[in-house]
Amino acid sequence: MTPRRLDNSDAHPPVILVEDLSLAREKGVFARLPDFKLAPGQSLAIVGKSGSGKTTALMALAAIREPASGRIEVGGIDPWTLPRAARDQFRCYFIGLVFQSFHLIDALSVAANVLLPARFASGLVDSRIAARRGDRPSDERERLAVLLDKLGLSDIASRRADRISHGQAQRVAVARALFNRPTAILADEPTSALDDANASALVELLKSSAVSENAALVIATHDRRVLNAVDRVIEVQSP
Repeated sequence: MTPRRLDNSDAHPPVILVEDLSLAREKGVFARLPDFKLAPGQSLAIVGKSGSGKTTALMALAAIREPASGRIEVGGIDPWTLPRAARDQFRCYFIGLVFQSFHLIDALSVAANVLLPARFASGLVDSRIAARRGDRPSDERERLAVLLDKLGLSDIASRRADRISHGQAQRVAVARALFNRPTAILADEPTSALDDANASALVELLKSSAVSENAALVIATHDRRVLNAVDRVIEVQSP
């Protein structure tokens, strides 16, 4: 696959920068990622066959799984230079994760699920995180109301998560990922179990959310339907 380049990749300072990134398993380096940078509102798909390293790449961006080598910056911070506690804070403030399985808590309401990132964001913040995290929600309830309204969830805010439809659960997961105004939205195989109409709607929701929130969007996928919807496509490479 020939990577599709962004026409305006240098028009704005990047909020995500990746250079010389290699990924490892127990037996050593198994994948490399082409260099890329994304400005606010831009989107990228990481493609590759099953087991190629797509999800591992997302986990490296999210400061969950350390890469073998290379440089990652999100919001001007290389998370892998931070101590563990600061990496947790980085993930809370800079990263919005959307999984294939939405990981909602069934016993909680829609509103309570969306508010979860605010609970994880409490406490002291590392100075390096605080210096770059920008504006974050000062009024949790106001932020909640805005997101529920934007994503068409206001009418079901008090409903338990196990009593909503699959499409509503998707939107709850996106709202939760957006709550702390992340710099990067990372979605792992979000469309793999969806029909064409729902897959298209979810990708458009992720893209419009990235634009409205001034975030960059990275989707790990093997779904060819996603590729024409994003600004750039890169393929995981063998070492």
